[in-house]
Amino acid sequence: MFRSFSSRDRAGKSVKPTKIKKSYSEHQKKKLQQKLDTPPVGSPLTSPIITLVIGREGRLFAAHEDQLTLSPFFAAALKGQFFESGGKRVVLPDEEPEIFSCILEYLYKGDYTPRLLHNKRRNTWELESDMQDPSNNGGRASVKSTIYHSGVGGDLLRDTAIYCAADKFGLDELKRLALRKQGLQSGIHVEVILRSARYAYDNTPDTDSHLRAHYLALIIRCRKLFKRSGRMEREMEIGGSKL
Repeated sequence: MFRSFSSRDRAGKSVKPTKIKKSYSEHQKKKLQQKLDTPPVGSPLTSPIITLVIGREGRLFAAHEDQLTLSPFFAAALKGQFFESGGKRVVLPDEEPEIFSCILEYLYKGDYTPRLLHNKRRNTWELESDMQDPSNNGGRASVKSTIYHSGVGGDLLRDTAIYCAADKFGLDELKRLALRKQGLQSGIHVEVILRSARYAYDNTPDTDSHLRAHYLALIIRCRKLFKRSGRMEREMEIGGSKL
């Protein structure tokens, strides 16, 4: 912008013209956009795109090879043993698309929605949606804690399903994250807890003490709910509970 002179400028005094401050030009904007659209050579986002066919209905996902190979499972898969002929295409019919979407989000961002955030004021860890919803009064209702799993024909704890997928794909840090997030959930139905526990036991090795300890603690914490529902007694009578 050019400087405009006012009456405060003394007569006869030489005033140096100020330099024009350039606004962010369209040319600069285009150059910046080109940098965003074209990552530098060697960036993970320049690696080949892999097509992933997920679930019984064959939902299509796409991801960069370098991001996928952060998982030992995909590092092995991309060597060729799971490839269909004619292209880089991995087929995983037994995976749930909604859960797999969280896996991809983690591989790119190091977390999955809702993110785990530190509340500095309270010095506690909370889920992002709780921190952004002050009307929730500290409850967990704003977080979708369950997900329908077609393989079991019912709702599971979402973080448990993610934990089991992370175990399969060799993502130990994601397992710790999922377990920590699940610990922040509350108000879970008894049936969902038991179904999720059975699923977790069926889809993780017997040596996974962290997950088993978590579920034992969860059932102890919710023992009043179990007692009121009578579900645990029925499970024990028919021998249907592995806990």
